Amino acid sequence: MSRPLHRGVSGGGRFSGNGHDFWDDSQMKDKTEKQDMDKNCSSSDNTYLSVRFPFRFLFQDNSSSKHSLNENGFVYDPFSPGNLRSRHKLTLLFLKFSLVVIVILALIGSCWWTISITSSSRGHIIHGYRRLQEQLVSDLRDIGELSLGSARLKELGYCSVESENFVPCFNVTENLALGFSKAEEHDRHCGHGLRENCLVLPPVNYKIPLRWPTGRDLIWVANVKITAQEVLSSGSLTKRMMMLDEEQISFRSASLMFDGIEDYSHQIAEMIGLRNESNFIQAGVRTILDIGCGYGSFGAHLFSKDLLTMCIANYEASGSQVQLTLERGLPAMVGSFMSEQLPYPSLSFEMIHCTRCGIDWDQKDGILLIEVDRVLRPGGYFVWTSPLTNAHLSLRNKKNQKKWDFVCAFAQNLCWDMLSQQDETVVWKKTTKRNCYVSRKPGSGPSICSKGHDFESPYYRPLQACIGGTHSHRWIPIEERATWPSRAKLNSNELAIYGLHSEDLVEDNLNWKSAVHNYWSLLSPLIFSDHPKRPGDEDPSPPFNMLRNVLDMNAHFGGFNSALLEAGKSVWVMNVVPTSGSNYLPLILDRGFVGVLHDWCEAFPTYPRTYDLVHAEGLLSLETGRLSLQLGQKRRCTMLDLFSEIDRILRPEGWVILRDTVFHIESARALTALLKWDARVVEIERNSDEKLLICQKPFSKRAAS
Repeated sequence: MSRPLHRGVSGGGRFSGNGHDFWDDSQMKDKTEKQDMDKNCSSSDNTYLSVRFPFRFLFQDNSSSKHSLNENGFVYDPFSPGNLRSRHKLTLLFLKFSLVVIVILALIGSCWWTISITSSSRGHIIHGYRRLQEQLVSDLRDIGELSLGSARLKELGYCSVESENFVPCFNVTENLALGFSKAEEHDRHCGHGLRENCLVLPPVNYKIPLRWPTGRDLIWVANVKITAQEVLSSGSLTKRMMMLDEEQISFRSASLMFDGIEDYSHQIAEMIGLRNESNFIQAGVRTILDIGCGYGSFGAHLFSKDLLTMCIANYEASGSQVQLTLERGLPAMVGSFMSEQLPYPSLSFEMIHCTRCGIDWDQKDGILLIEVDRVLRPGGYFVWTSPLTNAHLSLRNKKNQKKWDFVCAFAQNLCWDMLSQQDETVVWKKTTKRNCYVSRKPGSGPSICSKGHDFESPYYRPLQACIGGTHSHRWIPIEERATWPSRAKLNSNELAIYGLHSEDLVEDNLNWKSAVHNYWSLLSPLIFSDHPKRPGDEDPSPPFNMLRNVLDMNAHFGGFNSALLEAGKSVWVMNVVPTSGSNYLPLILDRGFVGVLHDWCEAFPTYPRTYDLVHAEGLLSLETGRLSLQLGQKRRCTMLDLFSEIDRILRPEGWVILRDTVFHIESARALTALLKWDARVVEIERNSDEKLLICQKPFSKRAAS
């Protein structure tokens, strides 16, 4: 277990390890600022007194002159009877003195009037300031009660055992009880029940996953909810790739008879017209959406070819495809094709893959195929493997033959070209000809969506019966795009679609390159100070292989993802674009990364304990501004809700890096105590208005019953 950070989230601290010390001098800085503030307050008080009593020193001076000593040491008195010779001057002196008194009284009246106005204004200022304070307190209460000190809030309790593998918003039993049809019970439905903030504990025998790449092929049975029967009843292709013993599930074998995935991917490449799967990159393929992915073996094999495969599957209480895929360190998320659009913009993937995925593509008048067409880029491939596609078997069954005929005809009306059909696998290619859509016979296929249709922000909207055609500015055939990894930089024409210039992306990359270097200089001594390797692991190449699954909660242009890859970190990043901010997800996907749209007032579509590192830059400021705009409305969520969601999806001993303004970081630090995180605030640089909050989730265990 890694060395825990020392508790004491209420103040600054020091990171230590491997001879590197990182000081948080926020306390000393606060003390100095307080002393300066006291001095300023004292100075302000004196100034105020001077303005309030402008003649105080003048009176002292006059008194001194009136009773001053003459050369002989006696007090000089102008009204003494001994000064009769000067009596004729007394009248003039009295007149002068009277004139002075009149002038002084006039000045006093004027100043008193001025002071009254100033005092009145000061009262208004103080009153306005108090109103601002009251508004600020109200705002903070609406964004998660951050204004309350940690001493007034109690630590969160632990969730029930049933929450160990539960994903909020995907409660099939509750959905059926609410009246959703059987076609929609697997869809995502949020906001029906009360939100409970609690900490999800891992299973009793949970173990820290093995390092990548060992963890790709070997996982702990106790970390996932699956039985031996579920392993044995899995698809034939997956079953051949899995072996189960008492503690581990293995996805590898030295036997030549277990090479089904390699043969299968090689077959797909040949059907496309390529020599092998290593040529997918040259053909313009980089990102793949794998529907009903089994346990991620297809994506695991293609990862070595620089191909990034995103697995999506329905929520499953046990034997989950998504949970096992994420446990292997591969991209995956819970998703359903039943009645809602996926949270991806149009034209997102170069290949859509479905091997025995359990979807009847002929149902609902082909609307599910329209969703495939929406997220598939022009020139991209739809690969379908199913017994239904076997021509010899389909001819023997009229019902299957009818389904097959419908899919073939509908694909043609979508402007897809069938490239090849072998055994149970068929491959279609989406057209790259712009005139194909207008040259279709009237009424022969789905209509073209209107130009005002939103193609880029499909956040779980109902499935659409129209197709995008060529309306999008991103409608560019995959053969005309730069191949990976050059594609990550994008050319000037592609950036112009988003109103950006090449310099914008270059500057963003430089900033993130520096940030990633600083992050790793902080994390490396902490991660490796106590254990250079874990039991059963090969010798590591520190520090990047301690982290595999990374979640960027506010991805902007995907610069954090790009910098990690340029630095040689063997990670994949789920780039999340909040629905409350600017939507640059199409840009991120065009760069060859993966990501989704998400509303952070809702649960993220993944299982507990699925990410090693959660990163967010500017998210607290973004959500604070959003929640402030909701004043007067019913509060949807708080910052505590956000932090408890981070804790749910973060693995034990996982890390959180938040970068934001000083105010938001200091406020967030108070909440980390509630989640029992070890946390420290780190200054980025002197005189910066931003700070880092680095946290580690402890490995808390549930007592065995």
